[in-house]
Amino acid sequence: MLHVFGFHSIGVAVGDLYFVDPDPGPGQEGPEHGVRLEVRFLERVPESGSIYAARPILVDRPVWRADLLESVAGPTGSHDRTPGGGRMRGWEPGTRQFDPAMSADPIGFVGDRLGDLGALLKGAGLDPSDVDDRDAAEVAVAVPQILATVRALLDGVRLGELAQPPAGEPLDSAREGWL
Repeated sequence: MLHVFGFHSIGVAVGDLYFVDPDPGPGQEGPEHGVRLEVRFLERVPESGSIYAARPILVDRPVWRADLLESVAGPTGSHDRTPGGGRMRGWEPGTRQFDPAMSADPIGFVGDRLGDLGALLKGAGLDPSDVDDRDAAEVAVAVPQILATVRALLDGVRLGELAQPPAGEPLDSAREGWL
């Protein structure tokens, strides 16, 4: 399931994720599931058609990512695969760096980061002036709604309704989800 909160030049995308890494780091063997949140650039694609035509919207390059994951075999609510929020390098994430603050309170951690978009952008190596001036204030106002969506998706994962493996044979590698 994918939810996208669109502002002016920035969007926040949130979705469930089932993941099996074929080359995991030590202690990260086996499948994981949870919720991924990405801050991304939004772009309005040139329109064609009448004033009433649907408008193309491009959810573009990621700026920052937070994975609220746990091992499928581990205890529910363990957040044992929840790294710190990550700066993106183009389309690729950096290496996983586990931050005890995020593992202790992942939703609070994400809310704090989203609440200060300027600092998040600087931490991602971007100039805050690269985004529309209205984005920071509007994202901050939407943080409670974004976090409510994260909680609802996590509930769906923990109930076994979301972030499920692909049907069929067991896999050595998989990524199921929009993000």
